[in-house]
Amino acid sequence: MAEQVYLDYNASAPLCTEARQAMIAAMDVAGNPSSVHASGRAARKIVDHARRTIAELVGGDSERIIFTSGGTEANNLALNGLEDVTVFTSAVEHPSVIEGRVDAKRIPVDGNGVVDLDALEAMLKDASAAGQKVLVSVMLANNETGVIQPVAKVALLAREYGAKVHCDAIQALGRMPVDMGRLLVDMVSISAHKIGGPKGIGALAIAPGVLLVPQIRGGGQEKYRRGGTENVLGIAGFGAAAERAGAQMANMANVAALRDRLETELASEAPELLIAGKGTERLVNTSCLILPGMPGETQVMALDLAGVAISSGSACSSGKVRESHVLKEMGVSDAGSAIRVSLGLETTDEDVDTFIRVWSRMRGNAARKKARHAA
Repeated sequence: MAEQVYLDYNASAPLCTEARQAMIAAMDVAGNPSSVHASGRAARKIVDHARRTIAELVGGDSERIIFTSGGTEANNLALNGLEDVTVFTSAVEHPSVIEGRVDAKRIPVDGNGVVDLDALEAMLKDASAAGQKVLVSVMLANNETGVIQPVAKVALLAREYGAKVHCDAIQALGRMPVDMGRLLVDMVSISAHKIGGPKGIGALAIAPGVLLVPQIRGGGQEKYRRGGTENVLGIAGFGAAAERAGAQMANMANVAALRDRLETELASEAPELLIAGKGTERLVNTSCLILPGMPGETQVMALDLAGVAISSGSACSSGKVRESHVLKEMGVSDAGSAIRVSLGLETTDEDVDTFIRVWSRMRGNAARKKARHAA
């Protein structure tokens, strides 16, 4: 069987060579990073080096990087670690945010999926009048559409009312600059496997003055912010992937060119094709393509059988297809017909050519089948 064309980087990027090598080297270190003997100090050195590298990538302080089991835990820690706060989240957040605080109030978005700043200000005014402390959580880039949010503007507005701001930058990391200082945020969630690191390791970066109640207790790890022995292998891989992501950020321009060519050629062939968020700034690697009348799951399966890996715009839960809440909030009428194509640094022209060829054949077959049924 021919090697599969992988175009699902927003789900997970392939493990990069640098991360693999760092993890292999870390396997020879037996010590617990909390132990004071030589082997323990060697493990601590690995953790501290990765912490510094990751902090540099997000413009944070290495003393305020909290390692977690992944992006979901990082988001949950941010949302639940502050006491006595009312939480506002955008209506198009990742499920780990939406479900991480089911009592949160939702900030509406426009047709491009961008947060409504006027609506947010009205919510902040009401909360301030009621004497409530507020945490605003807005992602930097959407995992389904790639739409980039005006996080710095959100943060400036929040500051006027004394609110703190959390940003889920998991999908943005390595694909666009992420700088806590420029974003003006108090907390940033990130994850290793989106940038070529291992799965199961993430981090929450916090600004000075942010005091969190630990959600996992037991042991003084992570400066008493998150209990549990550190995942040294995962952290080693995360650090190496972060260093690579910073060094190769400029190469995302090549990814942008590939994504733009893909969209241009598909739109030329299929005038009925819709691209979610096309009218606003998006991650350069992401396309949410909507082919009206053809279920996204059907497209995913057809492409998979032809050796091309992508994702559907709809989530599948317990065997039932659930409409994308992101596209629903954007007012997309045919959200069930969406697929997500996401590219990475390893994506080639040949990969894009293969996708275009297979997708075009799939569309043509569907059109002919529909015509036969109509005859």
